[in-house]
Amino acid sequence: MADIMSDTKTTDSDGAVDYSKTLFLPETDFPMRAGLPKAEPEWIAKWDGMDLYGTLRRASEGRPKYVLHDGPPYANGNLHIGHALNKILKDVITRSFQMRGYDANYVPGWDCHGLPIEWKIEEQYRARGKNKDEVPVNEFRKECRDFAAHWVGVQTEEFRRLGVEGDFKNPYLTMAYGAESVIAGELLKFAMSGQLYRGSKPIMWSVVEKTALAEAEVEYHDHESDTVWVKFPVKRAVASGWVPEGLDRSTHAKRVNSMMAGLQDASIVIWTTTPWTLPGNRAVAFSPRISYGLYEVTAADDAENPRWAKQDEKLLLADALAADVFAKARVPEGGWRRIREVSGEALTFILCDHPLVGLGGGYAFPVPLLEGDHVTDEAGTGFVHTAPGHGREDFDAWMAARRDLEARGIDTAIPFTVDDDGFYTKDVPGFGPDAEGGPARVIDDKGKKGDANKRVIAALIERGNLLARGRLKHQYPHSWRSKKPVIFRNTPQWFVHMDKDLGGYGLENPSSAPSGHLLPGGEKNASALTPASSGSGCEKGAIPLPGGERVDASKSEQPGEGDTLRSRALTAIDDTRFVPASGQNRLRGMIADRPDWVLSRQRAWGVPICVFADENGEILKDEAVNARILEAFAVEGADAWFADGAKERFLGNEHDSQKWTMVRDILDVWFDSGSTHAFCLEKRPDLKWPADLYLEGSDQHRGWFHSSLLESCATRGRAPYDAVLTHGFVMDEEGRKMSKSLGNVVTPQDVIKQSGADILRLWVVSSDYSEDLRLGKTILQTNIDSYRKLRNTMRWMLGTLAHDTGETVPLAEMPELERLMLHRLAELDEVVRKGYDGFDFKRISRALLDFVVVELSAFYFDIRKDSLYCDPPSAVRRKAALQVVRTLFDHLVTWLAPMLPFTMEEAWLSRYPEARSVHLESFRDVDPAWRDDALAARWQKLRRIRRVVMGALEEQRRAKTIGSSLEAAPVVHLNDADLRALATSVDFAEIAITSGLDISGEPAPAEAFRLADTPGIAVIFRKAQGMKCARSWKITDDVGSAPDFPDVSARDAAALRELGVTTARVLQEAEGSL
Repeated sequence: MADIMSDTKTTDSDGAVDYSKTLFLPETDFPMRAGLPKAEPEWIAKWDGMDLYGTLRRASEGRPKYVLHDGPPYANGNLHIGHALNKILKDVITRSFQMRGYDANYVPGWDCHGLPIEWKIEEQYRARGKNKDEVPVNEFRKECRDFAAHWVGVQTEEFRRLGVEGDFKNPYLTMAYGAESVIAGELLKFAMSGQLYRGSKPIMWSVVEKTALAEAEVEYHDHESDTVWVKFPVKRAVASGWVPEGLDRSTHAKRVNSMMAGLQDASIVIWTTTPWTLPGNRAVAFSPRISYGLYEVTAADDAENPRWAKQDEKLLLADALAADVFAKARVPEGGWRRIREVSGEALTFILCDHPLVGLGGGYAFPVPLLEGDHVTDEAGTGFVHTAPGHGREDFDAWMAARRDLEARGIDTAIPFTVDDDGFYTKDVPGFGPDAEGGPARVIDDKGKKGDANKRVIAALIERGNLLARGRLKHQYPHSWRSKKPVIFRNTPQWFVHMDKDLGGYGLENPSSAPSGHLLPGGEKNASALTPASSGSGCEKGAIPLPGGERVDASKSEQPGEGDTLRSRALTAIDDTRFVPASGQNRLRGMIADRPDWVLSRQRAWGVPICVFADENGEILKDEAVNARILEAFAVEGADAWFADGAKERFLGNEHDSQKWTMVRDILDVWFDSGSTHAFCLEKRPDLKWPADLYLEGSDQHRGWFHSSLLESCATRGRAPYDAVLTHGFVMDEEGRKMSKSLGNVVTPQDVIKQSGADILRLWVVSSDYSEDLRLGKTILQTNIDSYRKLRNTMRWMLGTLAHDTGETVPLAEMPELERLMLHRLAELDEVVRKGYDGFDFKRISRALLDFVVVELSAFYFDIRKDSLYCDPPSAVRRKAALQVVRTLFDHLVTWLAPMLPFTMEEAWLSRYPEARSVHLESFRDVDPAWRDDALAARWQKLRRIRRVVMGALEEQRRAKTIGSSLEAAPVVHLNDADLRALATSVDFAEIAITSGLDISGEPAPAEAFRLADTPGIAVIFRKAQGMKCARSWKITDDVGSAPDFPDVSARDAAALRELGVTTARVLQEAEGSL
């Protein structure tokens, strides 16, 4: 203590002795102001200098692996707040498992292919007036590759600035040559196992980007559409010569004539928001569950208020919708009547004329009525216009009825009505290239509505088949990249079967286990076509494509039955843990209802569908060819597919290049990212397959989670992950979507610059990220305030521990208050570990912040400051308190390190300067003996009493009766004898931080202070009596009892003697300081 006092003034200006330097006051260099924007980059540089990532990996050798596989962001721009949320969550998880004894190696990755990057290059081209189609494909691909590489570098630094630790020197990139080779190899597994086929089905098509789109590439926006109510005139009852199975011709004819009575001059009415699809109509769908009627317009025609619904006109409508339809047709109320019911069976025999019949010499085919599960009477007319080339449900209904339709003599060919540029084709009489004014256009290359709707509606009016028209604002699919509307159009694409039996392909020890490089058993070194090549070259269920090409459209199994991709995926979903649990049903619903997986994209930047097909769409299956392709990709990248002479190079001398067409489409980018498990998890020895966890935004149920599930189930029989964790989107403080136009965008770069990454991280871990999150200035300020409280507590602990000599006190000899804090640590340890296991960071952060602010700063530390500052070094109470503060610090800092890596590193190295990093530490163990529920229950009662006392003192402080609680010596009235005995068993003045306190069983006076929620406890304020100790400021009656220190209490005098302080020395140094 002599050293402490030797250079310090020991008297105040009034001559009183200054004992402050005889106290164990907090001493620390840990700054009150964090200065995170400046300090955090310095910590990153320090971690780089010590190779923290490599050190972690070396320290983890032999540990069980925990793998969170990174979902790849697009390398096409700066990070937004959603990226920050995502990466921070991943970093918290990997750090938390690392500090709990795992080898948690985080390998970041990037999605480098696809439309988002290709679109950026095209924007640059358009700005320079450059035509992409005039640029050699590999030159264009190089520009895409360079663009992606640039942004990988930018995003790497942005992710690291967030405090994310991982293998940024060796990330995975989908455009890496090795990755492109593996992706191609995964595709060829689909081809060799018969899962890949060329088909013609309606898919979402972007006219602007001129490519097919997957559901994950589409978002829904408000869109105003033309709506029309269109009449399909009933033509006749049944196709000539057709009789349903089981009936003779005469009986059938009688039944049909009976059901068709009065229908021959009626029209079936449909309603659609896509008039442009009407040239592609081939059927009308109805539901046998709906009640239908034959209706007649009775209102006289009105020349002053003309309408298209004419008097005496007969219409077939759903009963529940008839009134609404007549209202839309401007038929006055009461101007129509229901003639009779029309049964569902009767509808099956009806054939209609197409409403455009005769236009351009076309549309002369009969339009049948088909049963459809998708038909309802909630809106429209109860009948649904069916264009199998423009809708999935339309296509499914048409194909399901194909055999029956052909038996009735109805042509089941599906026309290709719209081309890549959104123009009608030659298959659209009256609107195609031969039409006056040229072909009508659905959407132009800027995403604007073309003239197709206008021209179709005009033709309907001319033929008297338009009943009503209008406009409707509704949600419509748009490309998420161009933000322009998409269309459904029938076009040849490459698909993967969802319901074809796989015969055990890819499963462990299946009957047809893979043999050799890629082929199923029995096909090694084979040069063969798909099974359909035997016979006509067309599988059962094929439908025609342009030029006579025919491709598979059959389903060998009902959805989900047998060993199909759908059944495997559904089983895998059931075997996967989902957080939150609702994600399981969401993904299950998507898989259960999805169509076959369309893989092809009509773009340039990506891994090609590297197969050869003949004129019938049959795939060449030759292992030698596949090997040449994959070897070339591994060395040269997928650019090898587009190089001059590639076709001859890969086919070799074994195959006729005239017979085989080289497919030029590229893979859906989701197939690339869905294959990351194959080229990252399986190929890196520092990782493992399957991953423990996939984590992305909730939109990835239709994206990365989805494609990864399908890819892995098709080739390996199970999901590539054991668990899936999702987070919501980031909205502004009012719950609105962030938008530049609204001026409410919060960028991670701005937050870091102004407040620091740890503030952003604190916002993430204190939010319920399972739902959409909110962020703005007020929310950020709340987190800044919480951070300051936490930092101040850390600073106080560090200052207090400056006097820690490491002494320990056995648990049994500790005061109750210290044992209570250890009990709370034991409880919190369970909360923290379960929270990290359950990814419930909000629960952890809330529990720890509340503990720090409420239980430590405002309770335990507040009480123990007197002992820690003033007790002699030999005091057991002080030793125990130091030991508990030391334990609290070690636990809190390691628990919080995954969440706040910069601040906890600073705190840890302030306490342990010889340490390398807190991130090389582990969570501290908890002694089971610390748990003491009985003690906690006892102190819960004591704290109830304390709360009332503190309320009474605060009232006096506000009234300026006292300045400090040490000026008080209240009387506490307790009605309950047990509670009274409990209060008298402890030094309650110490607990209340008063100079004295009496417990009374007498009834409290009326003026006593009370709290409504704590009956039976009342406090009468009383000032403390005695003299104020010059050292501890307590007011006691033993001040002056020690002659050598007449101005301090007996306790403080004993402490001064133990410290070697004498009156003479105090006076001598006091004189010297003057």
